[in-house]
Amino acid sequence: MKKTNFDRYLEEQLKEPAFAERFKHAGEAWDVALQIASLRQRAGFSQKDLAKLLKTSQQQISRLESPGYEGHTLSMLRRVAEALHARVRVTFEPEQKGSEMRVAEGSVVYGAKRTGKLKK
Repeated sequence: MKKTNFDRYLEEQLKEPAFAERFKHAGEAWDVALQIASLRQRAGFSQKDLAKLLKTSQQQISRLESPGYEGHTLSMLRRVAEALHARVRVTFEPEQKGSEMRVAEGSVVYGAKRTGKLKK
């Protein structure tokens, strides 16, 4: 596919580390906003309907669905997910220098390692 002027411009801007970092964060916020809006619409709710269900304002739902909003709290995301019959999943991925490719890893089991014998 032929590159547009915008593609070339964005490519040039992404060479600047500060811009690239802001661009990456904007993408993350955009993902959250789109997922919330999509789940809400699939459930057949308006922003006002969801707000009423969550005992919050329509403006708060609008903020949550805004790509520029970065004030999401885990507790609010959980409330939204519960109301929309979904679940929240947060993933941390290691940075890979020189590659945008991500490798999915299996589940991690957390727990204390036992050493020695059990006391009776």
